[in-house]
Amino acid sequence: MSVVFRADGVPLASRVDYWREIISDVFLPLDLRGEAGPDSAAELRTAEIGPIRLSESVTGPGSSFLTGRTPRLIRSSDPDICLVGVLVEGELRVAQDGRRAVLRPGDLSFTDPGRPFEHSFTAVRNIRLSVPKAMIGLRDRELGELTGVRIPGDRGAGALASALAPQLAHSVDELPASEVARLGTAVVDVLAVALAGRLGRASAVPGARERTLLHRVYGLIEQQLADPGLSPRSIAAALHISLRYLYRLFEAEPVTVSDWIRRRRLQRCRQDLRDPAQRNRPVAAIGAHWGFLSASHFSRVFRDAYRVSPAEFRGTDRQ
Repeated sequence: MSVVFRADGVPLASRVDYWREIISDVFLPLDLRGEAGPDSAAELRTAEIGPIRLSESVTGPGSSFLTGRTPRLIRSSDPDICLVGVLVEGELRVAQDGRRAVLRPGDLSFTDPGRPFEHSFTAVRNIRLSVPKAMIGLRDRELGELTGVRIPGDRGAGALASALAPQLAHSVDELPASEVARLGTAVVDVLAVALAGRLGRASAVPGARERTLLHRVYGLIEQQLADPGLSPRSIAAALHISLRYLYRLFEAEPVTVSDWIRRRRLQRCRQDLRDPAQRNRPVAAIGAHWGFLSASHFSRVFRDAYRVSPAEFRGTDRQ
């Protein structure tokens, strides 16, 4: 089910601050500057589809925004994800890694939030998918060649992705969750083909059966992150495959299945530690909720991943 945010009732002078806070809390910490128009139709709709987050943003006439990630924001939050956008209406200018491009309706863009970038736009409708890099199937060096460029949405896999992404956005609240998950799988696979095609390479996506099974693994992990018994062995049993076959599926992935479980749990903990509604919840309770039953172990792996303890992260985040 999607969640919709609108600025109805928010004073015009406060709308940029309002949108900056909403985007940073529910999507990704971003710097947002500019001027919000008076159009009450402006909205942000977001939904989680397993490990994928979909967002659809609409800005009305009279708006002019510049958004991006600064080194400070990257230091405070550097998720191992990539952002793939499909522009539905309007014009979007993207800049990253010294490259700049202008996108027209139907075009795709790729952004790495782990490095500084800027997007500027006025009245647009844009769909953006936040996808774990591990699910794209390209190396970091290859992904680095896709930033700040236009990916045409009028031919090949780009055209198919450009058509499927809006369909996914429209289906989130209309279809059963199982069908939405399958459609999400199809969209990510087509996006991966389109990205590989933009590089002039053959698709890095594995065979259909293996890729479908991988998505089932990722989805199962997401559903059971809070279960302390989640492990490669329990995943293999749930999917009726051997442990050896599960490990083989992950041979082409950037991380092992155990590393992915730990990474996603830590990312969830970071989100909860940043959540103002959970400021009074003990750090150890947050760790335990996401499967870290030992407080000392939670503190150690959190520090190993982010160079600060959970308590220090929460304190820094409050400043």
